[in-house]
Amino acid sequence: MASNALNTVLNIKLRRELWQMRGQVLAIALVIAGGVAVCVMSLVNYSSLVATRAQYYEQNQFAEVFAALKRAPRHILEDVAELPGVARYEGRVEGGAKLEIPGFTDPVSARLVSLPPDGQPDINRLFIREGRLPAPGRNQEVAVIGSFAEAHDLSLGDRFQGIINGRRQTLILTGIVESPEFIYVIPPGAMLPDYQRYGVLWMSREGLEAAMDMKGAFNSLVVTLRPGYSVDAVADALDRLLARYGATGAYGREDQFSHRFLSDELNQLKTMATVFPLIFMGVAMFLLNVVVSRLISTQRDIIAVLKAFGYGNRQIAWHYSKLVIVIAVTGLLLGLALGLWLGRALGELYMDFYRFPGLLFRINPLWLVLLAALTVSVAWLGARRSISQAAALPPAEAMRPEGPARYRVTGLEKLFSAIRFSQPSRMIVRQLARRPARTLLSMSGVAMATAIVMVGNFQFDSVSLMVHTQFARVQQQDLAVSFIDPVNRSALYALQRQPGIRYVEGRRTVPARLTFGHREWRSAVTGIPRNARLQFVIDSNLAQVHLPAEGLLLTDYLARELGVKAGDSVQLELLEGDRRKVPVPVAGITSEYVGVGAYMSLDALNRALGDGPLVNQAMINLDSAMATEVYDRLRETPGVLGLSIRQAMLDSFYDTLARTFLTFTFFNSLMGGIIAFGVVYNTIRISLAEKGRELASLRVLGYTHNEVAHILLGEVALLLLLGVPLGWLVGQGLALLIVTAMQTELYRVPLTITSQTLGVSALVVVVSAIASGVIAWMRLRALDLVAVLKTRE
Repeated sequence: MASNALNTVLNIKLRRELWQMRGQVLAIALVIAGGVAVCVMSLVNYSSLVATRAQYYEQNQFAEVFAALKRAPRHILEDVAELPGVARYEGRVEGGAKLEIPGFTDPVSARLVSLPPDGQPDINRLFIREGRLPAPGRNQEVAVIGSFAEAHDLSLGDRFQGIINGRRQTLILTGIVESPEFIYVIPPGAMLPDYQRYGVLWMSREGLEAAMDMKGAFNSLVVTLRPGYSVDAVADALDRLLARYGATGAYGREDQFSHRFLSDELNQLKTMATVFPLIFMGVAMFLLNVVVSRLISTQRDIIAVLKAFGYGNRQIAWHYSKLVIVIAVTGLLLGLALGLWLGRALGELYMDFYRFPGLLFRINPLWLVLLAALTVSVAWLGARRSISQAAALPPAEAMRPEGPARYRVTGLEKLFSAIRFSQPSRMIVRQLARRPARTLLSMSGVAMATAIVMVGNFQFDSVSLMVHTQFARVQQQDLAVSFIDPVNRSALYALQRQPGIRYVEGRRTVPARLTFGHREWRSAVTGIPRNARLQFVIDSNLAQVHLPAEGLLLTDYLARELGVKAGDSVQLELLEGDRRKVPVPVAGITSEYVGVGAYMSLDALNRALGDGPLVNQAMINLDSAMATEVYDRLRETPGVLGLSIRQAMLDSFYDTLARTFLTFTFFNSLMGGIIAFGVVYNTIRISLAEKGRELASLRVLGYTHNEVAHILLGEVALLLLLGVPLGWLVGQGLALLIVTAMQTELYRVPLTITSQTLGVSALVVVVSAIASGVIAWMRLRALDLVAVLKTRE
């Protein structure tokens, strides 16, 4: 009974203190909520996308092996069926088309995929959003990918013109579909989607065979595997079987672009679910340590009285532990609610450009349990030392006030002795100088707040640098033209003579497999003229790298993956023509933020292929006033596969990749602002609680309210002045940690921090300080001098 009574008294004390500290409790809870929310948001999207992808792949029989070739007779499919490990297979016809969409003047290209006579394929089955699949024998009917239909507001029954294999025909839209093969839809040679200018169309096999002159043949093969068979073994067998038919090398899902991009996105979500919450939780631990330690220091006499009345060390420790747990659980619940809401909102954003039939909203309950346990544990560990000290404090010592500070002139005071400070200003300097540990902790709090806001904002700078580098330094053409087959370089002169075209240069891109030791990488080798003016290769300092006469230039990411450095020799297997293998020296390392690749001089690449002066792409500078006429002319030109406009790619970048980055960055910036307010508000409130008696004494001695406020808020201003620059350094370190963890094959976020980001981070902290200062100023105004000066016993 006595024990229950004692606990009841402590619970009443706890509730009273929580109410009295409600501002501080809420501020710390918001910091914890920020970390939990970012973690839950990332985990929700990660688990939802993983579950959605797995279900979509299974239900729609996504292929496990892919092979592209020039042309093979359909009877070869019987040999494919006999290969060990092949469960299902489908030979398709694929091709390219140039489209004319009513009301849209820019060039539009499309990938064409054939459908079997039954309509629905056995592999890569289509999800029908609207309408139906093209019927056999109706060669004009097409089904289109949903993203393309939405971009052009197409409806069932709409008609548009298509140029397929140099022949114009009218196409009729019968269905709007999605495919597991095209969850992420991008034009050939690009790294980002452009839904208005590129789409995927499905036609009946009969219709596409006729359009592509592929009667009784196929040029694309997709395969699913029997359990227990490896992708590599089946791919090797397919390569041997299809080599004579111009195969460019079979590959598995891991090298299929749509799957690879989505996998990279999932890996980044895992990184964000780990790195950001760790940063937030670290700040929360720091805050709890400061708040609880200072709270206990102001309650020494109360602890002594409690012990005198019979409370044991464990009861005292449990009492303060409950304070920490209540704060942690409050932050946890707020963070869970906010994280689930943000996760659903961000999931809808992902659905804008990941073409799933729908999003399965999933979260693993075990993760939430582990997150809750981690949150409470981290919070308690942050305050453990202070709680242990409170429990071990002897009653007799606790009854006495803390020993007075040693009053002597400090080094900081000597440093500023030549400056004639006012009396309140001297008090501020002395207060900071004579308690260096406390000053350092407060500075660290401000620094962490500044760093968190920087981490939330620096990606704006990074995305801007990515855009500038890719679309101003590397690519300087207005228009890129892709040819169906390589053409002689003399074709470029014919292009240059056309009205509206100012300058043309060619390049050649060839699929390749690079091998170094036991490591290999499937990529593309791009041949560029050594005197190129419209396309450049750059290093990590954004300086132009001149192409060597012989040898490869590898992007830094690819070089790391292969484990090579300049001077090493790699085996280059060119997956075109006779697929020859040649040893090539690595002449240097380049840097790119988008994609990976290898570069050679155009002449060296053609020699390696055993060809003459061929190109399969033309880079063009246009007279902007005649751009539309040039587009129309090239669209009608036989042999042209597609057109890519640089400005359109830039717009696409902002609409997709940048939008994802900036949305996530906005959420992190919002959380950073919450943390900044929590840190600064707690610093001011704790300082006010500690100095309540001193400030009240000064008021009694004749100091005005403004002078007393100057002492309190001036100290905070100095802490800001010292803490913000320190936060900039800490923020740069955290940003480096994040960009290192977020590197993927498709893009690498550069570390760049501009003065604007530094200014924004400082501004957020200063505004938080001003808001907190206003609250403190009002509390000072309402200070009851008599009550504060009394000693509670």
